[in-house]
Amino acid sequence: MDTLLCYFYTDTIFEFRYLLKDDRLKMVCINSWKYLVDNALIKIYGYVIMPNHIHLLWKMLSVNGKESPAGSFAKYTAQQFKKILAAGNPQLLKEYSSLKSDRSYQFWKRDPLAIPLSNEKNLLQKLDYIHNNPVREKWQLTNLPEEYRWSSAGFYMGMPDEFGILTHNNE
Repeated sequence: MDTLLCYFYTDTIFEFRYLLKDDRLKMVCINSWKYLVDNALIKIYGYVIMPNHIHLLWKMLSVNGKESPAGSFAKYTAQQFKKILAAGNPQLLKEYSSLKSDRSYQFWKRDPLAIPLSNEKNLLQKLDYIHNNPVREKWQLTNLPEEYRWSSAGFYMGMPDEFGILTHNNE
């Protein structure tokens, strides 16, 4: 990924399962992003965590050792999902077991979508899209985008950044 560009990034839970309905698992995503932001590896301009996928508007600033920030995110979240499910829901964990030689479990689909955004207009369109995702008829997770805790919509309405991970798109 080019570190000069902002990307619209989508990662989806394997087989579109609703793993991210669990707020503990949403917090795993937030904690991963917080680590990457705090270590100046990424900037996040917008996000939403949906029951079976995430959307991010982010810029990669640096690699994390030998891994891209996206790779670090996927690896860390998978490890934490496994720990949480092993302790609290081993039956659900079994549903994510994998026969692939390089992993025992698979939580994320392979090949997340990463679209470079070449201008502010595209960034604002994607920001609007992700913020409205929770209110869409398919999801109906909230009545107003800014009411959905697991999104940056409130931040853009002047509310505090609860998790301390956001950079305003004007910065």
